[in-house]
Amino acid sequence: QVQLVESGGGLVQAGDSLRVSCAASGGTFSWLAMGWFRQAPGKEREFVAGISRGGATYYADSVKGRFTMSRDNAKRTGYLQMNSLNSEDTAVYYCAAGVRLGQRSNDYNYWGQGIQVTVSS
Repeated sequence: QVQLVESGGGLVQAGDSLRVSCAASGGTFSWLAMGWFRQAPGKEREFVAGISRGGATYYADSVKGRFTMSRDNAKRTGYLQMNSLNSEDTAVYYCAAGVRLGQRSNDYNYWGQGIQVTVSS
């Protein structure tokens, strides 16, 4: 069983940067693909970014060029660096992990509890 814990969220100003982290325990981290999703109030959960076991990354069009996902297998941690934040990035961000990389929620087996990111304009 894999447990995921997000950290690093908070309140920032538009144009600022923020890095959120996802620490994993249990399982073999290097075998897992990871993803970040987000859910804004009144909206469905949406894919933000993903990283394969080999380090290949994929991004939603809305964040491409602004967000960067990475992983450190030795630290069993995934990261989402978010730059040029705007109010539309305000959401609860969820870390996910699974045996395959995908853009759908049901592609992932394990989920964190979520962390709030709020961007004020």
